[in-house]
Amino acid sequence: MRRSILIVSLLTAGIFAGWCGHALTPSLARPRAVEPRGPLPDWEQIPIRRFKEAAPSVVYITTTEERSRDFFGLDVVEVPTGSGTGFIWDEQGHVVTNFHVIQGAVRATITLADGSRHEASYVGGAPDKDLAVLLLAKTPPRLRPIPIGTSGDLQVGQAVLAIGNPFGLDQTLTAGVVSALGREIQSVTRRRIAGVIQTDAAINPGNSGGPLLDSAGRLIGVNTAIQSPTGASAGIGFAVPVDTVNRVVPQLIARGKLERPDLGFEPIEPRLVERAFGPQKGIMVGKVVRGGAAARAGLQGVSMEGRKVFAGDLIQAVNSRAVGDWDSLLDAVEALPLGSSVDLEVQREGRKVRVPIRLEATRD
Repeated sequence: MRRSILIVSLLTAGIFAGWCGHALTPSLARPRAVEPRGPLPDWEQIPIRRFKEAAPSVVYITTTEERSRDFFGLDVVEVPTGSGTGFIWDEQGHVVTNFHVIQGAVRATITLADGSRHEASYVGGAPDKDLAVLLLAKTPPRLRPIPIGTSGDLQVGQAVLAIGNPFGLDQTLTAGVVSALGREIQSVTRRRIAGVIQTDAAINPGNSGGPLLDSAGRLIGVNTAIQSPTGASAGIGFAVPVDTVNRVVPQLIARGKLERPDLGFEPIEPRLVERAFGPQKGIMVGKVVRGGAAARAGLQGVSMEGRKVFAGDLIQAVNSRAVGDWDSLLDAVEALPLGSSVDLEVQREGRKVRVPIRLEATRD
């Protein structure tokens, strides 16, 4: 009897549980019909197309440096030091990046867009411009050099794209506009880099050395710095203009360094000029190198007679382009070809004179 009652109870419980489960479980919803998306609008298609075209030209750079394991430096090992971005410059395997990306490194490894890794050697650098060139140890087939544009005709509001490896996340695209032109930043040597492009395209650590592209997919700058109190993108990034890159990189490939004019004199620091002669506008010639370009041009440096100090020539313009400090003077003459002659507008003993000077290469 008890066994029959137990069986009936179990059957009743099962039927009740099944009914409850059926009542509480909703019927499975059918997937909704997918509406066809249709063609993307042009404003979406353009960055997609440009990324696909440019991505094979962009590379990921990792570096190592030597460090000692012990106090006496007897056990030296290579340790990872950082990463950055670069891009293929030519079919010979030259890669352009920022100088600060590879500064201090003993080894650089380049990962191409297809995932292949290659050792690279250092070709040359221009620390004052924060640019450097590497060369792939073995040139892979079908390298795709990045198309080169111009930066002299850029306009604020123009659309730009940045491709890089922020935080090690390779092949990352960000988009924005040119938010300002003619900015200035400091290089690793604390020399001023003039004419820099400002953009609101998100640039983060790891983007350094990567390309800034226009809407046609042409290189217009090399991403090099951000303005942020936290080190992450805050909507203001900077890029070295491509007109500077296109002038510097061929020299680095050919000579390993940036060949620049030697004016043949040493300037006087502005604070010393102001202390001795009061506020002055321009660059005062200090010591003139014997036999140099300044000496042959007749530039006059600071001189002394007894305890009296006489001011040197005060350079105020180069080919009618005003210069206010040493960096602006160097920017003006470095933009001109070596061997050419330029006119310096000089204030000498209260009168303005023009002094022609020949631009000669710096002596090593």
